[in-house]
Amino acid sequence: MDHIARHARPAHLVEASLEDIMGRYVKRFSDTLADWNAFSDASIEGYHRAQHRFVGAGASGKHDDAGVIPAGAFTLSIMNVPPGQGNAPHTHEVEEVFFVLQGECVVFIEDEAGRRLSQTLKPWEMISCPPGVIHGYVNDSDAPCFLQVMLGKGRPETAGFADSALFERRDAHLA
Repeated sequence: MDHIARHARPAHLVEASLEDIMGRYVKRFSDTLADWNAFSDASIEGYHRAQHRFVGAGASGKHDDAGVIPAGAFTLSIMNVPPGQGNAPHTHEVEEVFFVLQGECVVFIEDEAGRRLSQTLKPWEMISCPPGVIHGYVNDSDAPCFLQVMLGKGRPETAGFADSALFERRDAHLA
C-alpha cells in the first residue's frame, strides 16, 4: 500500500523527524505564560487582559518567538479577559478573528465617525474582523472570558489603535 505525502514539506522540515516535528508543533495551555503586559493598552483600566501565545508573534508587536510555535500564515493566541475588561478599538492590516471558548463578551465594530455596532458572543461563536475595520471587545459579564484570537499573517504589524494617544505610545511599549 502506497503511503505518500501529496504536498512537499517546507524546506526547514525536509529532514526533520516526526519526533522533532511533534516536539516543535505541539503546545499546551499549561506550558504558556499569561502575559498581562502584551499590549500597550493592557495597563489601562478597562483594557486589562492576558495573552497566551501559541502560534506566531501576535499583534502585540512582541516578536519574541521563544516557546511559540513558528507562524506560517497566521497567529493564534488565547486571551484571558477578566470581567469589565476588553481591548481598545483598533485595526489591523489583516483579518482578525475572535472566537469565544468560555464565558461571553461583547464584540464591536466602529466607523471613523464613532458609530458602533455591538453583539454579545457566547461559547462557540465568533466574529471575523476585516482589515482596516475598527474593532474590539469587552467582557461585560461577571465571569472571565477566554477568546481564541487569530490574525491572518505570521508576523502582523502592531495593532493600530483608533485613539491617537494610544497609537502614539504603542512603540514605547515595545522598547
